[in-house]
Amino acid sequence: MIVGMFEQDFIAIILFGIILNFIFSFLFGWYLSFNIGIQEMMMSKGDKKQPSWMIFSLIVPYVKMGITLYRVTILQLYFLNQGLSHKDFWVYLTQENNN
Repeated sequence: MIVGMFEQDFIAIILFGIILNFIFSFLFGWYLSFNIGIQEMMMSKGDKKQPSWMIFSLIVPYVKMGITLYRVTILQLYFLNQGLSHKDFWVYLTQENNN
């Protein structure tokens, strides 16, 4: 038993998390590209590096999914509700400092 579960159940939960992570990340990327445009995203992309702790989120798939949902929340609550655009959010995600 692992963490109080049978091995098959534990592996099934991990695989479900990986699938959910892929689906949420894909849908969020598709949503942004639909609202911004792929060409515009490529031209306005900055060179911001991902935080060093982000690599550890790949170990636990639910953490990665949670980070994606956190980004969706930031997009909705901070950017869209403040009257900013999807492009402003993309610039925020990809550029080191917003001048």
